[in-house]
Amino acid sequence: MILETERLVLRDLHVSDKEALFEYRSDAETNEFQSWIPKTIDEVEAFILRNPKEFNQPETWYQLLITDRKTNDVIGDVGIHFIDSDNKQVEFGITLNKKHHHKGYASETLKSLIDLMFKDLNKHRITTSVDPANKSSIDLMNRIGFRKEAHFVESLYINGVWVDDLVFALLQKEWLNK
Repeated sequence: MILETERLVLRDLHVSDKEALFEYRSDAETNEFQSWIPKTIDEVEAFILRNPKEFNQPETWYQLLITDRKTNDVIGDVGIHFIDSDNKQVEFGITLNKKHHHKGYASETLKSLIDLMFKDLNKHRITTSVDPANKSSIDLMNRIGFRKEAHFVESLYINGVWVDDLVFALLQKEWLNK
C-alpha cells in the first residue's frame, strides 16, 4: 500500500523501520495518550510483523508509515481499523514524532486517507478516539471536519488508569458534500 500527498508518502511498515518507529513510539511523555508505548526494539519488530499483509480487510488494524516525500525521513505512523464485517466503517489513529508536530502533517495524512476511504473504498463512516486532555488532537479533528459524537467517562483502561474517551466521527456524505 502506497499513498502519496503533496509532501508525504504513506507506505507499508518494514522491519527495517523498527529503529525509527521505536525512536518516537517509545517516548512516553510525548505519547502520554497512546495505549502502546514500546519498551524494546523487539516489541516494535513484533508490531510490524503483526501488521496484516492485505489492506482493507474487515476487522483488522492496518498500520502505515508516514514519511517525507523528498527525504524519506520517518514522520510518524497512522493506523486504520477496518471495524465491521460489512467493511463500511473505519477508525483512525495517528502518532507523529514530536519533531514533526504542528507542521500540518497529521492534517495532510488524514485528509488523504479520508479521500481514499470515502471516494475510492466507499466507506460510510470514519471515527477516531481522543483523550479529552489531548487538546491538539481535538483541535485537529475539529479542523478537518469531524464532529464530536460522544464523551464516555472512564471507559478505557490505558497504562493502568481509567480514562475518558471522546469519539469523533465523519460520514461519507458530510465529506463529499462540503
